[in-house]
Amino acid sequence: MILLNPKNYGWESLDEASRQLMLNTIWFFENKGKARLKHDDHERVWYADFLDFVKEQRAFATLMSPAGFGDANTRWDTWRNCAFNEILGFYGLHYWYTWQVSMLGLGPIWMSENEGVKHRTAELLQAGEIFAFGLSEKEHGADIYASDMTLTPQPDGGYLANGRKYYIGNANQAAIVSTFGRLADSGDYVFFAVDSQHPNFELVKNIVNVQSYVAEFALHDYPVIESDILSRGKDAWDDALNTVNVCKFNLGWASIGICTHAFFEAINHAANRRLYDMFVTDFPHVRQMFVDAYARLTAMKLFAMRASDYMRAASDDDRRYLLYNPMVKMKVTTEGERVIDLLWDVIAAKGFEKDMYFEMATRDIRALPKLEGTVHVNIALIVKFLPNYFFNPAEYPPVSARTDPSDDAYLFTQAPARGLGGIRFHDYRLAYDSADVPNVALFREQIGMFKRLLATATPTEAQQKDIDFLLAVGELFALVVYGQLILEAAPMHGIGDDTLDQIFDFMVRDFSKHALSLYSKPSATDAQMALCLDMIRRPVVDDARYQRIWERVHALNGAYEMKA
Repeated sequence: MILLNPKNYGWESLDEASRQLMLNTIWFFENKGKARLKHDDHERVWYADFLDFVKEQRAFATLMSPAGFGDANTRWDTWRNCAFNEILGFYGLHYWYTWQVSMLGLGPIWMSENEGVKHRTAELLQAGEIFAFGLSEKEHGADIYASDMTLTPQPDGGYLANGRKYYIGNANQAAIVSTFGRLADSGDYVFFAVDSQHPNFELVKNIVNVQSYVAEFALHDYPVIESDILSRGKDAWDDALNTVNVCKFNLGWASIGICTHAFFEAINHAANRRLYDMFVTDFPHVRQMFVDAYARLTAMKLFAMRASDYMRAASDDDRRYLLYNPMVKMKVTTEGERVIDLLWDVIAAKGFEKDMYFEMATRDIRALPKLEGTVHVNIALIVKFLPNYFFNPAEYPPVSARTDPSDDAYLFTQAPARGLGGIRFHDYRLAYDSADVPNVALFREQIGMFKRLLATATPTEAQQKDIDFLLAVGELFALVVYGQLILEAAPMHGIGDDTLDQIFDFMVRDFSKHALSLYSKPSATDAQMALCLDMIRRPVVDDARYQRIWERVHALNGAYEMKA
């Protein structure tokens, strides 16, 4: 089974040491138990026990140090990190969050040429320390062009840093906060290392009312010396964007973990509850919601796994991952919301109960589409790739399933984060032509109509400046990319035609919905509206296939339940 089950842990492709680390992480949470997990969440208990576990296992050091900055098992292995992401999401978003913001804080360090800070960071990781990413500001949010954090040169050759940062996870205890600002004299961007325990570092407050610490902090004449500088100018700017590009990928995996645990709770409850002298799972609409949730969750994981392959295969000549990564951030996380909503409609009031993991899931699943750039920002980003994706394919060597235990060094030496419109892709039709599945064939027809719209009823200059119109186009484009990578991943991970047909059942429906949305835009032309109507299709119905998928879903009843 492709879904994570702690009682029958998969990820057999991991080397033994890495797989043991994952099992140890599972054991930590299982031994903690759901009652303590929920207590700590409700009482907003700082997760010192988890950080003690991380220190004891050297988990962050092993997983987030590039090769050469630790022992023989130390490497930045995206495939292995996916496994850890999923486990942390499965047990609680706050445990995942401290890992995520540490990774963000490490990005500008590993991307820098400051070897002194790199080696100090490696030692701090071995000691179990956590890190933070000082980018956002209260007044400017994600608008990093407008950073008010300044470094003022001093006569002794050093600097004094002044300014505030906002929404900075781990800033209460981070050994290093990688902080973004400007040089006061030249206006150049700069990244520099900050110690959260320094007396000139003011921890203003935790701006959220949850278990994590998400800080507002201020620097008051904070002394910075040359050896604290990580990068300057264009390098600092690129390091900010590239760090986010690498790390926002993790948000999709957190959604996958959350949805998987919630799925087990929901099927356990519904399959054993009787209403009106029948089990809840005997109601046809309940079965449909479970099948839809299962298909969507399976698709989420297939897409994220395949996106990992392209991330690991990236080079200056192959930057396709810059499309697939924001898709994991944007599409997988919004699909996660859909999955939770479907399950919640089944279990209804049970989802509010304080002893249920589900109660956390309903809250936490909402956060992920809104972090590291909103869904709208990421859709606007991926639309830049649309012309080359559809109309200018290139030849690339095949990318296999990258489960090898290697160091993904390119992520820290990658090309500047610009020129996105020039990135080319292999022909998406190769994936769609590879599957002889009814709903894939139907979806392929919808894509043809969409491509015809782009070619013959091309959005006008005014429409291309209309963000509302562009977002509707982006949703359709995103579905095409989503389906492509799902089709590529399916044979690599043993997914058969029944599951693919069920996945593309919802894909056809979703494409129709977004086509209707584009049709309804005030600026849509008659030609565009006519083609949008041609995109609206009904999925191919196959009762036998549907029943086989339902039986697979129902068999998950009792497959996993976290101990009290």
